[in-house]
Amino acid sequence: MPLFGHREFDAHEQVVFCHDAASGLKAIIAIHDTTRGPSLGGCRMWPYAGEDDALTDALRLARGMSYKSALADLPYGGGKSVIIGDSRTMKSEALFLAMGRFVDTLGGRYVIAEDVGISVDDVEIMARATRHVAGTRSSGGGDPSPATAYGVFMGIRAAVAHALGRDSLDGLHVAVQGLGHVGHHLCRKLAEAGARLTVSDIDSGAVARACKEFSAETVDPEAIYDVAADVFAPCALGGVIDDQTIPRLKARIVAGSANNQLAEPRHGAELARRHILYAPDYVINAGGVIYISHEGPSFDETEALAHVARIRDTLGEIFARAAQQGVPTSEAADRLARERLRPVAKAKTPGAKATAAA
Repeated sequence: MPLFGHREFDAHEQVVFCHDAASGLKAIIAIHDTTRGPSLGGCRMWPYAGEDDALTDALRLARGMSYKSALADLPYGGGKSVIIGDSRTMKSEALFLAMGRFVDTLGGRYVIAEDVGISVDDVEIMARATRHVAGTRSSGGGDPSPATAYGVFMGIRAAVAHALGRDSLDGLHVAVQGLGHVGHHLCRKLAEAGARLTVSDIDSGAVARACKEFSAETVDPEAIYDVAADVFAPCALGGVIDDQTIPRLKARIVAGSANNQLAEPRHGAELARRHILYAPDYVINAGGVIYISHEGPSFDETEALAHVARIRDTLGEIFARAAQQGVPTSEAADRLARERLRPVAKAKTPGAKATAAA
C-alpha cells in the first residue's frame, strides 16, 4: 500500500497508522497541512472494504479539511482520522481510549472531533486520554451537526439565488440523500422555509421519521438521482457524483453536506458543462468546524452561528469567480483555498483553550 505514490497523496505532512491489539483498534490519522495552525478534523468509523480504501478516504478528507478551514478563514490546518470497523457492532470504551492515546502522541498537531459513525459520547471517551479534542459538551459547543446543517442551508440559499435568481425557498423542491444527524437537521430547516422535500436513506426508520415530521415524499435510495428537483442535496457518503449518476441528475443545483462528493475532480467540470451549479462540499459543509472553532470558556453560540452564516457569502464569491474565470466552481474553490494557505499566526487548539481555563 504505497503512500507517497498514492493517487490521493498531496504533500500530506504526516500519516499515522494506529494499531492497538487489546482493543482491536485499526486506524489512520492523516495530517494534510498545518500552515494556518494545528490540524482540526473529525474521526470517521466505517467498515472499509480494505486498508487502501481507508487510506484513500483519510487522505482526501484531510486535504478537504485544509481547504475548508482556509476558506472559512480559520486559524487551523486540515486533518482527519478513520477507524476501520463497523460502528454498529465494534465500539468499545477501550477502543476509544486507545484512539485518544494515539491522538495525544501527536502533541496537538491534530485535534479530533466526531464524524460519520462517531458520536459526541465517543469523543468524550477519547477526551479522557487526550485534551486535543473538539465538539464535546464540556467545551461549550457540543454536537456540531446542527451547525453543519445550518451552513448547508445558507449555502443552498446562495446557490438558489445564483442559479435560479430567487431568495425565497418557499415551494423549492429539494431531494435529500441521507438522513443522518446533518441530513435530518437540514430537512427541518428546509421545511421551515417552505421547501418541498423528497428524501432517501438506507435506514427505513430515518425515512419514516422525516416523512412524518416534514411531510416529505420518499424514493428508494438508488432512485434519488432521478428526482426532478431544483436541488440535489447529497448528505450521506462521498463519491456519489460520477459518470453514472451525473447523466441522471435533473436538478439545477448540487448542494449538500457530504464530503468528497465528486468521485474525481473532472466531475466538477462535467457538472458545469451540463449547467448544473455545484456548491463545493468543503465550503458548504464547513459549519461544524466553524462552530467548534469558537469553543472555549467564552463560547458564544450567536457569534458562532453568525460566522457559519458567512458560508453564503463565501459561496457567492466562488460562484462569481467561477463565472469570471470560466472555470468550474470546484476549481474556483480550490484556487481560492490555495491562495489562503499561507503562514498565519498559530492558534491554540480548542481542547487546549478549555484545559488552560480549567
